[in-house]
Amino acid sequence: MAGGAVWALAATLAHAGGPALMIGTMSGPDAQIWAEVTKVAARDGLAIKVIEFNDYVQPNAALDAGDLDANGFQHQPFLDSQIRQRGYRIVNVGLTYTSPMGFYSKRLKSLKDLPVGAKVGIQNDPSNGNRALLLLQKYGIVKLKPGAGVNGVNATPLDVAENPRKIRLVELDAAQLPRALPDLDAASINTDYAVKAGLSPVKDAIAIEDLKGPYANLIAVRAQDKDKPWVKKLVAAYESNDVRKFIETKFNGAIIPAF
Repeated sequence: MAGGAVWALAATLAHAGGPALMIGTMSGPDAQIWAEVTKVAARDGLAIKVIEFNDYVQPNAALDAGDLDANGFQHQPFLDSQIRQRGYRIVNVGLTYTSPMGFYSKRLKSLKDLPVGAKVGIQNDPSNGNRALLLLQKYGIVKLKPGAGVNGVNATPLDVAENPRKIRLVELDAAQLPRALPDLDAASINTDYAVKAGLSPVKDAIAIEDLKGPYANLIAVRAQDKDKPWVKKLVAAYESNDVRKFIETKFNGAIIPAF
């Protein structure tokens, strides 16, 4: 279902006076985890309706507009970027999981095998594009200008100071990168989109981020709601042992609980 259609559904249900909390998330692994959270929350008397999206922009827009009660799909740097760009009053109330972003290729076994002039796909949103550039720098493919990609300053392709292999960076929407992979030498792909495309971060990534870092996903609510009782119940349901076991069993290390 297209993201816009799902958003319209969310708006209709949210204003229908129903008792369920409207939780926005991404289709794929996120939605699978939230389905388990829904079961746990129900035992505590908390009803949840999960609304699935297919891009990273609409869940925050829908939350800020009041069409959702909470969302769970993003990390703090992405949320910070969205707040700076759009003025959202949205806050982090709990961590969910870590899913290291990786580079994938249909042609190469290692990122270090990139040929001269290779076409490399990266995300066109500031925070995930920054992650991709930092990973390219970690593997010695490019060198960024001093200060780029650190202390909250997102690196962009304009910040590439050294590019000895003359790779061509192709910026695409994160959702398009798996489909574009056959036309690229390599592409950075977020774990949720990778798993949906049948790629395993553990088995298929030719380069991957360290697990430790600022990119644990989170649960976000509007600032005005952060102290409401249902928020505490929602976070507790996600942080339950049942959800932890589900993540560890279902995803075999590709997704790791951050609570």
